Amino acid sequence: MRAKDIREKAGEEPITMLTAYDAPTAELVDAAGVDMILVGDSIGNLRLGYESTLPVTVDEIESATAAVARAAQDAMVLADMPFLSFGADEDEAVENCGRMLKEADADGVKLESGPHTVELTRRLTRIGVPVQAHLGLTPQRENETGLFRQGTDEEAARRIVDLAERHEDAGAFSLVLEHVPANVGAAVSEALDIPTIGIGAGPECDGQVLTVDEVIGLSEGVAPFSKAFGDVRGEMQDAISGYKDAVESGEFPAEEHSHYEEDVDDLY
Repeated sequence: MRAKDIREKAGEEPITMLTAYDAPTAELVDAAGVDMILVGDSIGNLRLGYESTLPVTVDEIESATAAVARAAQDAMVLADMPFLSFGADEDEAVENCGRMLKEADADGVKLESGPHTVELTRRLTRIGVPVQAHLGLTPQRENETGLFRQGTDEEAARRIVDLAERHEDAGAFSLVLEHVPANVGAAVSEALDIPTIGIGAGPECDGQVLTVDEVIGLSEGVAPFSKAFGDVRGEMQDAISGYKDAVESGEFPAEEHSHYEEDVDDLY
């Protein structure tokens, strides 16, 4: 799956997208036929023990992206560019994004977007780096905006629509809309020819994205716009407790879990 394939799905069939941060998860997501795998900067708080996404480094995203790309055969793999990997020096930003394609085998990058990323998007797409834009709630700006629903008044909503159109004109192949009113998601989707991917943006986006942890039920809870489709956390707790109890009771390892060699019977 490539940017061209995703772009052509706009208005034709729903687009599916999930995060993944390692090869085993990516293999399962890919086998399920999900269109895009995002190596999200959410790896920070979901895998690396950070309190937010802000400490995530380029090297951490590159390493995780390479693992995901090795496992994914069909899905488009996107590297989520972390805080301060772009937005300061444009040449450095281009280099950071290029690393994801050259060294981690990503198929494109996602940028948490604003007025400052329009020209960067244009430059990247001109040199062959597919860009997915991201508007609405942008967690890398949480110290400025907070983690609240965006586009809740007419001025803010119009600003989102305008920025979406500017990023489409700059060459973005798709746009993530996070935590905005459903009618704003519908308005942006109507205004663009490229597909919109919603996360808490209503059903009228061209596709949807969630973190895999929430989908499989690995996280302790889910966002109000998300849904758990499994209970992996419960299954893991049961398995880990079962292992501990079996070791302490002497039930594990049993005879079938052990191998004996006659030639070493007289070792002691």
